[in-house]
Amino acid sequence: MSDSPTNTLSTWVEVPKNSDFTIYNLPFGVFKNKKLSPRVGIAIGDKIVDLSVLDQEGFFGNLFLTEGIFLNEFLNDLIALGKVQTRKIRERVQQLLLADNEELRDHSIRGKVMVNRREAEMLLPVKIGDYTDFYSSIEHATNVGKMFRDPENALLPNWKHLPVGYHGRASSIIPSGVPITRPKGQFKDPDMEVPAFGPSRRLDFELELAFITGKQTKLGDSISTDEAEEYIFGFVLFNDWSARDIQAWEYVPLGPFLGKSFASSISPWVVTIEALEQFRTQGPVQEPEVLDYLKCEKPGNFDLKLEVYIQPEGQKASKVATSNFKYMYWNVAQQLAHHTVNGCNINVGDMMASGTISGKDENSYGSMLELSWKGTKPVKLDSGEERKFIEDGDTVIMKGFGEKDGIRVGFGEVSAKVLPAK
Repeated sequence: MSDSPTNTLSTWVEVPKNSDFTIYNLPFGVFKNKKLSPRVGIAIGDKIVDLSVLDQEGFFGNLFLTEGIFLNEFLNDLIALGKVQTRKIRERVQQLLLADNEELRDHSIRGKVMVNRREAEMLLPVKIGDYTDFYSSIEHATNVGKMFRDPENALLPNWKHLPVGYHGRASSIIPSGVPITRPKGQFKDPDMEVPAFGPSRRLDFELELAFITGKQTKLGDSISTDEAEEYIFGFVLFNDWSARDIQAWEYVPLGPFLGKSFASSISPWVVTIEALEQFRTQGPVQEPEVLDYLKCEKPGNFDLKLEVYIQPEGQKASKVATSNFKYMYWNVAQQLAHHTVNGCNINVGDMMASGTISGKDENSYGSMLELSWKGTKPVKLDSGEERKFIEDGDTVIMKGFGEKDGIRVGFGEVSAKVLPAK
């Protein structure tokens, strides 16, 4: 497969203008509909390619795949075949979808293979064993440091020396479209003598990307930055929902807990790292120089445009933030190298989130905490309403895509509506 922008590809599938799911993307996901049980598919335009039907009809005959590999509730077994096989599957599907290839285009089975995406329910793509959340945007970390600590020393002493992270809760990661319930917990504002209990009053989103590991390691082994991308299958959009008032009271000394663990939302289509290759770019200069195990031979950032929208109930969505994955100070290779340098083992389907992705511009901040500057500068929506944090009935929508030389590769979206506390 050529993911190079110098080779222009066309497909017999009708792909709407500005679609994230072009012939260059072909992300993997798990879907079902009224007639079909959960199964693995690949998105193109407004269609899903049902890989199980292709397999049954012999289109993957020379790949010697495990029987029923695509009739699965999760991608884990497929990913575990290894990159050589998953690349071949994606290459084969791309070949079948090319405009001048009549194999599938003129085959009687075509109608059964191509499923309408609008009629499908997208499921959680992977069974997530472990989830780690990093804190890798220097702009975000600096903003938070200014708000909650000494503005002159916003970054903690370790921040520029290692990718800070914590182990989160995998059980509450949900696919796009599943609503979340406003969490309850303890909080204590500076003017309160004792803590109170109740629904969070400062519910927030965090704009992130997350990568999914595609290869396991043994306890005691570590992964170098040079090897890291061979262990990364692909990426999803990630909304790390955060209850700021609960978080602020609980996080000292061990870090986030109930303020984060109630829900995280992900986009359902996993965009392979190969599909993002043409958007690779140099990251920020790292000063001071990092230790040898964190040094990278090649650029490790990706130029991916990111957008956040808030849609109040019954109204149109308003764009509140525009950011970019290229801003990240610590790249994914460094994150994985640091995660495993102590011998921590990883498994297929583990999820590693980037941390909030903020840029230098106020409009590029990846959370309401920053956009409203801790609630002191309300964000105005297109309707004229204002938001300091997320309110009941609001739907938060995140989008992301790369675009270069007329070629677009994107994630679709991750969205979730906030329901009142129970």
